[in-house]
Amino acid sequence: MKLIAGLGNPGLRYKNTRHNVGFQAIDLVAKKIDLDFRKDSLTQSYLAQGKILEEKFILAKPDTFMNLAGRAISSLVKKYKITAKDILVICDDLNLEPGEIRLKKQGSSGGHNGLSSIIESLKIKEFARLKIGIGRPRHAEDFSEFVLEEFSRQEKKEITSAIDKAALCALAWLEEGIETAMNKFNKR
Repeated sequence: MKLIAGLGNPGLRYKNTRHNVGFQAIDLVAKKIDLDFRKDSLTQSYLAQGKILEEKFILAKPDTFMNLAGRAISSLVKKYKITAKDILVICDDLNLEPGEIRLKKQGSSGGHNGLSSIIESLKIKEFARLKIGIGRPRHAEDFSEFVLEEFSRQEKKEITSAIDKAALCALAWLEEGIETAMNKFNKR
């Protein structure tokens, strides 16, 4: 069983914010393979389940705020007995320009609160993460305010393209493995 989790904050107020590109990407993955999400209270997530090439998988959107995403991911890992190598987390990244994506096998949280929560809850760093660039604030504004803002008109085109690439990358990870997906999508 594989798990692809998109990170974001629940609620309409956050729907189109920079922090929610993980939700937007996982929604697009589900759309591309014609799956619908259903609420699962036990795992504090919205889930869609499917099978590709005999591989069962779960798409998940934690119904917790970003800082508590680890609770939901930990519940899913325990319930479905998912190993670290079978987890892909999709999230935003301040260190990548808008429109860039980067797939990594493992790593630190890089200061991302959602990844920090998952690492703390699972007690591991060895899970894949797919980062979608949201850029950095131009001025010395607070990062926590910046990630909760919506994209400018100019940025929306780049972000829409990045979310599409991220969805395709997640499907490649699922169907072809991480090495192939990294070779296809980790290009500047």
